[in-house]
Amino acid sequence: MLRPGPVIVALWVAFWISWLLAAGWSAKAESRVGVRGELAYRLVLIAGALLLLPRAHGYHGPLRLWWVTLDEAWVCTAVLALGLLFSWWARIHLGALWSGWITRKTDHRVVESGPYGIVRHPIYTGLLVAVYATATAKGTIPGVLGALLITVGLWMKARLEEHWLRAELDPGAYDDYRRRVPMLVPFGPR
Repeated sequence: MLRPGPVIVALWVAFWISWLLAAGWSAKAESRVGVRGELAYRLVLIAGALLLLPRAHGYHGPLRLWWVTLDEAWVCTAVLALGLLFSWWARIHLGALWSGWITRKTDHRVVESGPYGIVRHPIYTGLLVAVYATATAKGTIPGVLGALLITVGLWMKARLEEHWLRAELDPGAYDDYRRRVPMLVPFGPR
C-alpha cells in the first residue's frame, strides 16, 4: 500500500530536480545583489531545510507535537502538491525573468499578472504552503521550527529583493504594485 511519507519525499525530490533543470531557461542577468548580500537569508533557509528534512517516523516523546491520521497525511500531501504547483505556475509565468539569485534581467519589468496579481512573491507563497503541509504531516518540533525558519528566510529574501528591485526598476511602478498586491499571503498585509 502506498504511504504518504514516500510520496511527500518524491514530490520534493521531483520539484527540486525539475527546478534545477529549468534554471537554464533564465535570461542573462545584467546586475545582481551578489553572494555577500544574499548570505544571511540563504543561511536561514538552509538551517530551516535541515530541520525540516529528517524523517518524522521515529520521533517519539518530547519531539513529537502531534500525530496525524493516514487521511490527514494524505490531505497534507495534496496541499503540499498544490503549493509546489502554485510555485511552478509562478515560475512559468515569470519565464526568463526568473533567477535563483536576486538579479535584474535584460528587459526586466514588474510582472503583475497571473499569480503575481495574487501575491508579489507567489513562488515563495507556494513553497511556504508546501513547507507547512510537510511540517503538519510530520508533527514534530524540528519540523515546525524548520518551517518557521524557512518562513523567516523567504521573508528576508522577499524584502531584500523588493528593496533592490525597486532601486533597479521604476520605483513608482513598484510602489504602486506594492500598494495593490499583498506580499506573501493573499488578502494579507501589503
